[in-house]
Amino acid sequence: MITARPTVPASRRPPSPVAGRVRGGAARSARSLRYAAPALTGYLAVRLLGLLVLARWAHLKGHGVWPTLATSWDSDWYLGIADHGYQDELGTRMDSNNLAFFPLYPVLVKAVAGVTPGSRASVGLVLAAGFSLVAAWGVFAVGDRLCGRRVATVLTVLWGALPVAVVQWMGYTESLFTALAAWALYAVLTGRWHTAAALAVLAGLTRPTGIAVAAAVSVTGLLAAARTRGRAPLAAALTAPLGWLAYVAWVGARVGRWDGYFAVQRLWRNEWDGGAGTLRELRNLLVYDRNPQLFLVAVSAVLVLSAAAYVVCLADRQPPVLLVFSGVLLLVVLGSDGVYFPRARFLVPAFPLLLPLATAVCRARRVVAALVLGGAALTSAWLGGYMLLVWPGPP
Repeated sequence: MITARPTVPASRRPPSPVAGRVRGGAARSARSLRYAAPALTGYLAVRLLGLLVLARWAHLKGHGVWPTLATSWDSDWYLGIADHGYQDELGTRMDSNNLAFFPLYPVLVKAVAGVTPGSRASVGLVLAAGFSLVAAWGVFAVGDRLCGRRVATVLTVLWGALPVAVVQWMGYTESLFTALAAWALYAVLTGRWHTAAALAVLAGLTRPTGIAVAAAVSVTGLLAAARTRGRAPLAAALTAPLGWLAYVAWVGARVGRWDGYFAVQRLWRNEWDGGAGTLRELRNLLVYDRNPQLFLVAVSAVLVLSAAAYVVCLADRQPPVLLVFSGVLLLVVLGSDGVYFPRARFLVPAFPLLLPLATAVCRARRVVAALVLGGAALTSAWLGGYMLLVWPGPP
């Protein structure tokens, strides 16, 4: 005989395990966000200063801020992919094959624009700005994990005050990629291997330099698996490169040749030569050119200082996951014989290189720290306007 169970009032029912985990995760995220609030506020202040300078400069030159940020240069390529998809052949025209651009950002733009009002250009700009805050939060989380809240706050502000940080609020992929990279690195530092692998796969679908995130997760995963014989780090190590590899393989299949992606990159004048091209450009600009263009001098300074910062990071014995990420990113950017002017932008995600500077600023006297942070913010604001409104090429 089957008897009916007595009905338990909803108010007395124990919460379901899934609902409890969701509420617990939301509460932890809220606490983490409140903890990071000073850093995010500082980041917003720096970027808003840059936006105000850009708006005033654009007004004086008779330009609009919105089209400058949302629809210029690479933004047009991503919007074109969101509108029409990828082309299906290699072709021979230089600088014209959209298969060079990875798919995650245009897919997100198309998906969000399909359920929200406004143009895809506006959606792309809003997504970039939103992801910049997620990225700043991730930068803070990594810094706090390693060096404490104060250093992490300065690190986040410095990331927002990079010389070419204006691209963080453009319709570009730098903010999305940095968000994925920062949280993947944090996941490794906290032993969340499945999360790290998933974020590495997404980073590999965002930019060519996604290979740096994949390498960081794979190398540290293999080291952890060898040390602990754990399955999770080994699975993460094997999974992390799949996003990057999948897109490269898809491009090869689409154009009908195994090296199709690399052939596309050659059409954009991008080949890896071990750094000979970078050294040649640096020599020409800094030694032989009597009147070098200001923006190219700034790019050169970023490259030289980034390489020097990596040496300091090695001396500081940063965790292997950070060293592998920054090292591979530098290897890709400095080792390419491609176009020179966007190299500083390609290094925007390399925030671990700023950790030694953030630590030094925190140890300095308040006046010195204020001068460094204020000078960085003002320089970033001015150079952002110069890069978008005076420099004639792409950022």
